[in-house]
This record gives sequence, structure tokens and C-alpha cells, in this order.
Amino acid sequence: MPSSLSSMSLWVPGIRVSMALHTYLPIKVLLFIIICLIGLQYLSLLQVNERRRSHVNRSLFTLNWGDTPTLHSESGRAYGKIPLLKSISRYFEEKSNQNSTGVDEVDPEIDEHMNPSMVGQVGNGSMSGELPQCPMIPPDLHGPVKVNVRQVPATMSEIEQLYPHLQPGGRYKPPNCTSRHRVAIIVPFRAREDHLRTFLLNIHSFLKKQLLDYGIFIIEQYGDGPFNRAMLLNVGAAEALKQYDYQCFVFHDVDLLPEDDRNLYTCPVQPRHMSVAINNFLYRLPYDDIFGGVSAMKVEHYREVNGFSNMFWGWGGEDDDISNRLRQKKLYISRYPANIARYKMLRHSKDKANPERFKYLYSGAKRMSKDGYNSLKYKRIDLLLKRLYTWILVDLPHLKR
Repeated sequence: MPSSLSSMSLWVPGIRVSMALHTYLPIKVLLFIIICLIGLQYLSLLQVNERRRSHVNRSLFTLNWGDTPTLHSESGRAYGKIPLLKSISRYFEEKSNQNSTGVDEVDPEIDEHMNPSMVGQVGNGSMSGELPQCPMIPPDLHGPVKVNVRQVPATMSEIEQLYPHLQPGGRYKPPNCTSRHRVAIIVPFRAREDHLRTFLLNIHSFLKKQLLDYGIFIIEQYGDGPFNRAMLLNVGAAEALKQYDYQCFVFHDVDLLPEDDRNLYTCPVQPRHMSVAINNFLYRLPYDDIFGGVSAMKVEHYREVNGFSNMFWGWGGEDDDISNRLRQKKLYISRYPANIARYKMLRHSKDKANPERFKYLYSGAKRMSKDGYNSLKYKRIDLLLKRLYTWILVDLPHLKR
């Protein structure tokens, strides 16, 4: 056996065992440290969990599995495991007593934890007698819907019988709640009676499920001159605001039918292009900046961009021009996913293209402040509040360029 310990070897009779301590010792120390850290972390988690259990939960509802809700007041008082409606009633009774002392403030924790639709139902319905606010997400949506293009009644009167709940002018409000959105559906129109009947047959049943406060405006251009879609949309916006305090517009071609009721016709935070996927385009977006077909816009955004240009006579150009206006005002085009924003296009022949559309697109930024809603002029020939829609016949003059 060697006399020196520097070799770090052990001698056993008949066997020589080499222990490379300089290799294995650091690994063992590292493993020991890791195990100790894991243990400390586990103990700290147990302590945090214990503190959370002992802390009073100050959210409005505490739901336990297999149990009824427990209601807590702002002071931490627990009302016990009593039925949910009684819990709500007692809670708001305490809030009412507190407010009678002159303190009227909103508990931020109630806003954070309480379902918004429940707040409307309790606060507006049971306390003030008014209708509760409709839920943010309508409960009767089912996704894809079957578009009816084959069994369309031959007359408007037959379609009217299918929708007795409509008010004159194609107006509708949910009967059991106050809608969150007041929407004017504006449709430019001329000489497409078959398309109009198909559109109205499908759109009313579609919109009713979305719990909207809406009206449909059919803006018909008088005469047989070049069609001006954008100018008709401006007329529709002006006429709709004369009748009701709408919050937003949905500009809608008469030949497009929505195929999914999750495609909400609500007032968007940013301008929304609705008709993302159309069957004639193989359900693909033609290009990124498109804003034609069906689009939604809040009234303030519409006014901010001065509406649509009035210069686009004939087919094409006006949708790209409004897209440019949105970009100029730092607004962006929002869209639903393509599997939701689906539309079926009815067959029709295209109008004659506007040969000057590219010239007006090029100069659009310069004309934006003086060409649009603020320069709109038209002659209203007739207005009728029909059962299915508000019909407005207008004569459009050629404005100075």
C-alpha cells in the first residue's frame, strides 16, 4: 500500500479501489444543495397556502364544490352558505344601508369579480324596475347558420308575416333586456328586388339572436345613371341619425348574407371589416386593406374620417378610399377570424367600372377634409317606414370636384 495519500486510492486485499474524489465530490455537494432548495420552496408554498386559507376572501361570491355560494360583505362579514338569490339580496341591502349614510362609491372588487350581465340584472332590474342590460355575449348563438336562398317568398307581405315582432321601419329591440348596441344597418340599393327579399328574409332572424337595438335602412338611388354606392352610404348615415340616436353603422351590400351568427353586428372599438371570407373568393381575404362588402364603424369614427367620398360613380374605388381615410386618422381595420366572418354572395352582374377611380384614390388624402359627409347634398324624393325596413328614395347630384 502506498504511503502517500495524494494518490487518493484505497487498498483492499486482492482489490484496488480508485476513488476519484476530485470528480464525484462536487456533484454530490451540488445534488445536496438542489434537494435542500426544493425542500425550502415546498415549505414556503405550504405557508403561503395556509395564509390564504386563513385570510378572509373579500370577493363577492365564494363558490365551493358541491356547495351553495357564500357571500361576504366589504367588512368581511360572511352571510353563510345560503341560496344565491338571497345572498345577492342581502348584499345589496347592506350596500343600500351604507349608501344612505352619504357614502356612494363603487367597490373595485365587485367590478372585478362580478359577472357584468349579473350586475345589470340585479342593479337595473330588481332595484330600479328598468330592463336589465343584455349580456355581452348573446346566449342563443349557435355558430354556422343555414342561409335560405331557395325558398324565398315571392312577395314582401309574406316575409312580413314571418316577423310580427318588428316595429315600423324594420326596427327591433330585445323585449327582455336593454341592448348594449344601437345599430343602423345601411344598404345601398337599386333594382334588385329578388336580392332584397332574400336579404331581408335572412338578416332579421340573424340580427334578432344578437340582442341588438337595430334598424334597417334601404337607400335607393333614383334614376338610371351611374351608381354611387359611397354617396348612398353617406345619405343612409345622415337619415338614420335623424330618426334615432344610433351608436354605429353597419354598411351592408344587399347581395351578401352572413353564414355564422357569431359574426356580431355590434359597435366595434375600431372599424371592423365584416365580410372577411366570401364564397365567391373561396372564403379568402382578397387583400389586407379591403373594407368593402360589409363593414362596421362607430358614429364618431365615421365623422372623424368625414364619411365616404362622394366622387366614386360606377363600380369600385370607394372601399379602398375609405380604407385610406382610416389609415390617415390612425384607425386600424379589425376583423373576426375567417371561419366566423363568412358570407354567401348572391349572383349578380357587375356594374360598369369607374374609369377615374384610380385618380380619385391618388388624390384622396387632399380631398378628405372637404369631400364626404360634410359636403353631402341630395334630394330626398320619398321615405316610407315599411314593416321590414325604412325605405328612402334619393336623387344624387354630381358634386363639384
